[in-house]
Amino acid sequence: QVQLVESGGGLAQPGGSLRLSCVASGFTFIAYGMSWYRQAPGKERELVATITPVGRSTIYVDSVKGRFTISRDNDKNTVFLQMISLKPEDTAVYYCRVTVAGYTYWGQGTQVTVSS
Repeated sequence: QVQLVESGGGLAQPGGSLRLSCVASGFTFIAYGMSWYRQAPGKERELVATITPVGRSTIYVDSVKGRFTISRDNDKNTVFLQMISLKPEDTAVYYCRVTVAGYTYWGQGTQVTVSS
């Protein structure tokens, strides 16, 4: 059974940093691209970043380019999202996502709040 478990969220000040982790299980992690999404209150869930299976290619939404970095450790079945220079508009619940055999799986989400 596919499981995604996020951690690392919390409260950060503007300009601060956080590192999110998502531990995956139940599928061959190295074979699949992984993504981070976020959903702010009253807004639709949006793609933040994607990384290819081996990690050689990444894609970011324009609003986080230069501030967020997605990476993965295939030995530990973990995908990371390093966030720096955080802004109040980054406040959201952040979700890890994978699509396996046509089914899309989501983690439970981790709350990120950026506020002074």
